[in-house]
Amino acid sequence: MLRASATTTETEVNINGINGNVSAADVGVEFGAELMQFAEAVATRNQAGLEQSRTALRSIAGTDVLVDAAGVAANFQRMVRIADSMGIPIDDTESDLGKSVRSELDLGRFASAQNTFG
Repeated sequence: MLRASATTTETEVNINGINGNVSAADVGVEFGAELMQFAEAVATRNQAGLEQSRTALRSIAGTDVLVDAAGVAANFQRMVRIADSMGIPIDDTESDLGKSVRSELDLGRFASAQNTFG
């Protein structure tokens, strides 16, 4: 979705920020590195990392950005759980865009990739 929204707004981004690449996260995304570190801490449930990234994000971006980031993270957690529990299928795994993103991000390196079609 980052790539699609960046294309729509004609903003340069580097999706490798998703993989923890701090310099990539800063390309085209204001507070990108701090947002990426916050998201990583939320996703991995790293309490110490969450406290540190929350403080850093609030310090550089302000309380409003921190609150928005927390809201987005909570919403994604909710949506994924609902979709998983209902058995909603993922997007077409055979699409060129899907294959390209999986390859560029090396998503096959994750153990759960063995359960992915395509």
